[in-house]
Amino acid sequence: MVNFKTSAVVGRLPEHYFRALKEKVADYRSRGVDIIDLSSGNPDQPTPEHIVRSLKEAADKPEHHGYPPFYGKKSTLEAVAAFYKREYGVDLDPDTEVAVFHGSSTGIMGIAQTLLGTGDVLLTANPAYPPYYASAAMAGAEVHAIPVYEQDGFLPDYRTVPEEILRRVKLLLLNYPNNPTGAVATRAFFEQSLALAAEHHFPVVNDFAYGAFGFGGRRPISLLQIPGAKEYGVEIYTLSKTYNMAGWRFGFAVGNASVIGALKLYHTHAYSTIFGAVQDAAAAALLGPQESVQRLVECYERRRDALVSKLRSIGWEVSAPAGTFFAWFKVPEGYRSLEFAEKLLEEAHVAVAPGEGFGSQGDAYVRIGLVNSEEQLLEAAERIARTGIFSGSAVQLSEGRP
Repeated sequence: MVNFKTSAVVGRLPEHYFRALKEKVADYRSRGVDIIDLSSGNPDQPTPEHIVRSLKEAADKPEHHGYPPFYGKKSTLEAVAAFYKREYGVDLDPDTEVAVFHGSSTGIMGIAQTLLGTGDVLLTANPAYPPYYASAAMAGAEVHAIPVYEQDGFLPDYRTVPEEILRRVKLLLLNYPNNPTGAVATRAFFEQSLALAAEHHFPVVNDFAYGAFGFGGRRPISLLQIPGAKEYGVEIYTLSKTYNMAGWRFGFAVGNASVIGALKLYHTHAYSTIFGAVQDAAAAALLGPQESVQRLVECYERRRDALVSKLRSIGWEVSAPAGTFFAWFKVPEGYRSLEFAEKLLEEAHVAVAPGEGFGSQGDAYVRIGLVNSEEQLLEAAERIARTGIFSGSAVQLSEGRP
């Protein structure tokens, strides 16, 4: 077989972090080891029935058997605008301030392609969702990641960014509620971000994938709720988390019309159009009953509380996340994230995501998903307890169930 030389773009791309994690879990399972996988961010609850029903009905319509409009169906764009007005009080022009695409990952990659080039800088946080780094690499841009700290609520301090870096920034990419830390942004932080953008004339994009999930009665704020935010701001949203539609691949971006227009043009060339029946189902999700969303928030909060309580009881002093469906737990003293994750996988048969994969600031943490049942989360905690990591005594697990 001939090995062909790949393009410079592909050569710049790192190995996909989450694919490697899944392969490691699959390897253990192929050997008959019962692994509880807490490394995932794949929602475990079903898509609400009225959304599924909408897709089934729409699939029968002949109008959906041909190509849909390049920029999305008018009814879908209007549904997005209505959703933002209802949930956040934000007015959007469906024609110029809304772009729809195949999931928020497509939007993240597209935003970088439309705004960044060689020598430009993507400004983000450290730790951050790994595809942010890949999106910059594809565009030939550099990344300046601002270290964030637990005592600061995992919010970046822009005063630490050198002036020579700020002069080259062409995109500030945020993610609140945050993956992996579970942090939720404050209004003051978003105001600071927009002020920085105005001073240095670059756009601010907030990846709002976990916008539905805030705990303790705290509802996450949208970037676009800040007065004047559309001058510099864009927000990317996905139905994957809010409505358990991860496999449906529907996301959208809203905000600054120039950025939205560029993203729409990029999407039509790179990905073409979205199946019309999926667009109808997305509109049904956005406009239909929202009780399932509140139940989902309550479900994740119960799981969070149960897991945190159990881990603290075995001696692991962890902090409860403020939002998302992830927990960001500091590893015990003397460990680094990969070493600790491998120990849990080998000795407890529990898979977690090493924090180092999210940036150097993550090396003292592991990420745990709350997309497993409460029973599985508690069982995982029991397995961790039996390793003796937190008590000084270990009970080895067998190759099958403990």
